[in-house]
Amino acid sequence: MGNVFSQDMIRKYKKRILAVLVVALLAIGSIFWWRSTFWKSTDDAQIDGHINPVSSRITGHVMRLNFKDYQYVKAGTLLVEIDPADYRVAVERARAEYAAALASAEAAHLGVPITSVTTQSGSASAAANVAYSRAGVSAAEKQLLAARARLREDEANNVRAQTDLTRYRTLVKRGVISQQQYDQTFAEAATSAATVDASRALVTAAREQLKQAMGRLRQAQAGLESARTGPQQVSVARSRAESAVAAVKRYKAALDQAELNLSYTRIVAPVAGVVGKRTVEVGQNVEPGQVLLSIVPLGDIWVTANFKETQLKRMRPGQKATLYVDSYRRTYNGQVESIGGASGARFSLFPPENATGNYVKVVQRIPVKIVFDQGQDAEHLLRPGMSVEAEVKVK
Repeated sequence: MGNVFSQDMIRKYKKRILAVLVVALLAIGSIFWWRSTFWKSTDDAQIDGHINPVSSRITGHVMRLNFKDYQYVKAGTLLVEIDPADYRVAVERARAEYAAALASAEAAHLGVPITSVTTQSGSASAAANVAYSRAGVSAAEKQLLAARARLREDEANNVRAQTDLTRYRTLVKRGVISQQQYDQTFAEAATSAATVDASRALVTAAREQLKQAMGRLRQAQAGLESARTGPQQVSVARSRAESAVAAVKRYKAALDQAELNLSYTRIVAPVAGVVGKRTVEVGQNVEPGQVLLSIVPLGDIWVTANFKETQLKRMRPGQKATLYVDSYRRTYNGQVESIGGASGARFSLFPPENATGNYVKVVQRIPVKIVFDQGQDAEHLLRPGMSVEAEVKVK
């Protein structure tokens, strides 16, 4: 009886154990199905972040380094100092040239109204001078005409006087007239001849005065023509003033550039982060564009998870994710921010060309960017390059 009871109990226990195993298998299968259906995971993931290179913008001699390797620096921290002596001299020279350009521009601007007033008054004066010269020419012509008329009159009188002298000379020889009358006629003839010579001299002088008056008229007319170019002279003065303003702008730009170059002798941190990959030393001569060090901003890190293409069917931006970091054996929460536009192979140096050679199908991986949720201390502990196991809840 006891033996039969023992057999029944064993069968009951076996059934119970079998039922428990079935339930456990069903539970494990359900969990596996649930995990495989609602979660997609990959261990091909790592911490990513920006690496900001710090380079020189000028040529110079490094005087001082104000940081240590792997030191945390704030944005704006002075890192490298380059010898500023040459650039200070350049600033002083540019400042002097700028001051000279300002003075020249001021003088050119003042010259515009002066030229305008001068040309206006010169034009009026030149016109008056032409009118005065023309009047002088007219007066000289009249004087010449008067001198010629007087010469003709004196010549006629002289002809009469000389004729009388010839006739009186015959009469005095005959004794018809007295010697006194002859002497008087001789004196009058001599005076008449002298008067003719004087009149001829006056005609010559009047002719010379007319020539001089004509010369003054031509000179006045030339002055008037020159005065009529006054608007052009004002335009030239304005052009000079505008050119001087352009020169001021050019020298101001040169001064600004010199001051910028001087400021570039102090190289500061563009962002807050940890200094790394230092390649600069004190005493080194650097060139523009030469990278001196790099800064890793730990406040802006994320995870790049390379999921298989077969895992992306229901993956969308905004889905929740869990991130297990191997270094600290710690899990962080995050969410999908974006999915890459191409596979990693497409971004490689030598992308595959499936149309050439033997084709072997390989499951490709697409990079997915996952960002950390706020309120976690990830940025204080994690570093770009650390390995991560990422899981994304796709439903």
